Amino acid sequence: MSDKRRTHGAILLALLIIGLGAGARVLASDVPAFSGMRAGSAVTGWRPLRPAPKAPDTVYTLIEDGGTVVLQADAKASMSGLVYALRVDPREAGVLRWRWRIDAVVPNADLTRKDGDDYAARVYVLFDYPRSKLSLGTRAGLRIAEALHGEPLPTAALNYVWDNRQPVGTLRPNAYTDRARMIVVESGNARAGVWVEEVRDLRADFHAAFGDEAPAIVGIAIATDTDNTGAVAHAWYGDIVLTAQTAAAPSPAPEVSTPPRGP
Repeated sequence: MSDKRRTHGAILLALLIIGLGAGARVLASDVPAFSGMRAGSAVTGWRPLRPAPKAPDTVYTLIEDGGTVVLQADAKASMSGLVYALRVDPREAGVLRWRWRIDAVVPNADLTRKDGDDYAARVYVLFDYPRSKLSLGTRAGLRIAEALHGEPLPTAALNYVWDNRQPVGTLRPNAYTDRARMIVVESGNARAGVWVEEVRDLRADFHAAFGDEAPAIVGIAIATDTDNTGAVAHAWYGDIVLTAQTAAAPSPAPEVSTPPRGP
């Protein structure tokens, strides 16, 4: 297996590990807001994710944009992310809102292949799916991974991506693990260069992805990465917020491009 493939396998595992690290229940409003931080200062509340020491880090910087502080991500054949651990019942706060902007998509990426698993921007949501519902093989794999890493692992993840080629609404397993499902919410360069706001119903998306009720949310993460393709990518992230259902309807659940399977 190449170093690049090990890198992506490692980041998925590291995201899952860190996502369950905080057992305390927190309010959805506690997700650290980039707009409340100071431009040029260190990012607070979010933990850096550096799973592959041989891969350069994506550089994350707080900058001012239109009078609001946002997070800028600069990737050059690099891979790293930021993650925030929490525990929230999606029945109480199951709507995810954020805004993001990219310069351009990663041209040679391909979410159907391990060596093409690169994105100008993506947002992860991690869940604590009941292990009793997992297959015996998956449970055995989790036990081995937890023995190696000494921490419990979340068991499902939704991964919202700004893809280069797949149609908006595409839903499919991640190229590395079917415990993570990819949902294309933006595609191509038509909206590159402008801020785009997203609203997702996590319960509806989880049901579409896994065919079951969404369990506790245990983490949120972001990543801009180009280590597989060696490309350069620039992205900006606004505040990422979990809220209760509101009158404003979230985006509809994606169409399943492959039959949903248990995590």
